Amino acid sequence: MGERVKVAPPWVRGGKKPGSPEDRGSADRYYGRSYNPHYIKTVWDVITGRFLRSERVTPAEGMTPEQVAEYDKGYDGETGEKVWFEPEPRMED
Repeated sequence: MGERVKVAPPWVRGGKKPGSPEDRGSADRYYGRSYNPHYIKTVWDVITGRFLRSERVTPAEGMTPEQVAEYDKGYDGETGEKVWFEPEPRMED
């Protein structure tokens, strides 16, 4: 694995559909979370077209092998990491 660098969060960099397996894999790695394949499925009301809810889908709940591979691509391809705190600036004497 290459050197990790400080970059903008995945959701700022764009390029991945929000909630997709690749997006979730990238976000998990960026925020230091463990490997846990999933994606977010959005449920809409077909009559009104309004958002109803989001559901987390895991391999046990119906993720296909292709979707797990997409999650892996996002997780393994993420090179940035969240900097949770910056060191305090020091006053020079």
